[in-house]
Amino acid sequence: MCALREDSSCKYDVIIVGSGVVGSALGATLGRQGRRVLLIERDWSEPDRIVGELLQPGGVNSLEKLDLADCLLDIDAVPATGYSIIYHGDCVRLPYNEDPTKPGVRLEGRSFHHGRFISRLREAAKAAPNVTCLQATVNEILTDTESGAVVGVKCSGKGSEKSETYHASLTVVADGSFSKFRREFISTPVKVRSHFVGLILKDAVMPTKNHGHVILGDHPPILVYQIGEHETRMLVDVQGKLPSVGNGDLKHHLETVVSTSIPDCLLPSFKMALNGERLRSMPNSYLPPSSNYNPGVLFLGDSFNMRHPMTGGGMTVGLNDVVLISDLLSPSNVPDFGDTALVMSQLNVFFWQRKSLSSVINMLAQALYSLFAAGDSRLVRLQNGCFRYFERGGRCISEPIGLLSGVIPVPFILIYHYVLVCFCAILEMFKGAAITQYPSLLLESFAVAWKAIEVSIPVFWTETF
Repeated sequence: MCALREDSSCKYDVIIVGSGVVGSALGATLGRQGRRVLLIERDWSEPDRIVGELLQPGGVNSLEKLDLADCLLDIDAVPATGYSIIYHGDCVRLPYNEDPTKPGVRLEGRSFHHGRFISRLREAAKAAPNVTCLQATVNEILTDTESGAVVGVKCSGKGSEKSETYHASLTVVADGSFSKFRREFISTPVKVRSHFVGLILKDAVMPTKNHGHVILGDHPPILVYQIGEHETRMLVDVQGKLPSVGNGDLKHHLETVVSTSIPDCLLPSFKMALNGERLRSMPNSYLPPSSNYNPGVLFLGDSFNMRHPMTGGGMTVGLNDVVLISDLLSPSNVPDFGDTALVMSQLNVFFWQRKSLSSVINMLAQALYSLFAAGDSRLVRLQNGCFRYFERGGRCISEPIGLLSGVIPVPFILIYHYVLVCFCAILEMFKGAAITQYPSLLLESFAVAWKAIEVSIPVFWTETF
């Protein structure tokens, strides 16, 4: 960071660093509220990523609240009506719940090419009043030498060595999972548990139409969901060190380990993609949210909070954050962003207000990944218990899918179902067992319960407090 320059040329109400999902949506919303916004993005061309392609119904609801639902149009988006869990060949469907405002109509998510969605959000931001869009690389966050408050940024244009300084009462850093400035303000380290390897399957025959698919077996989870009329995304979770792409190790892993678990209807398009697609990977990261103690700056999106992307909750959390923060910082609540004490007070309210949704989605993502990845025998039992729990139907499906889809932001309900999954896993152990096995199974029950606590309590505690 560097000190405030007195010869500043431009002054805005807010500077937003990064024009991804959160940055673009926030820029458009604040601009419509009358704030002078500078939205800075290093590269305004359409991005190309292998994650951020499935928006849960809760995220669709947030887009509607922000009057940005049109951004889902004309991008070949596919309606998502629920999930199918395929477990060692068995399948259970988890349809989204009914829309409480439209009896008889089920909620829907959307899946799409990430870059097309981002481009539409950026168009909305550019079209919003009071928003200035700048293509530049932010090199430094500026602070006032006396107060320590963040007062703006220093950046340079593409191919230019000349730096420009821009000042604002509030700087929002939304520069993504590989945030350039996170370490300067957030001490919590990012944890990477695995990587997703992504392929696009052409004209794949889906096991269940308009559903996201989670394929489970004696391997980490595999995700499959349609992102266009003719294209389907497959994400293969790979734990530990990622096999080399150059020498063919990664392709060999997919051919020998993954292909044996893929449903027959997907195999032709999978093999075609494996022989023709460029294999790409993305780290699956976890970063719990941190309170903001630095005046003049706010971190949002993946630069602020990440969870395992297996449940597709990242964009839903980010867009809900935009809904909350744009309301808390609206002109009726904060007439002037220069009122630092009031802004900081509202940011503290935001930190706690967002937890009802973010903690549910974050805890669910981390806990489900631990169960679905099943790294030891106790987790395998919990994984089996989770699948058998879903097979019971009724509330065993409707409330968990409501949590996952971002429409039931109630942490207690998540804990309630997690405990029941644990009991279900233990009951499954005793099915068909002889009475003589009961003593050893009873001991194993305690071990399974302890494993459930071990993988959940640290995340539950971090997300709650």
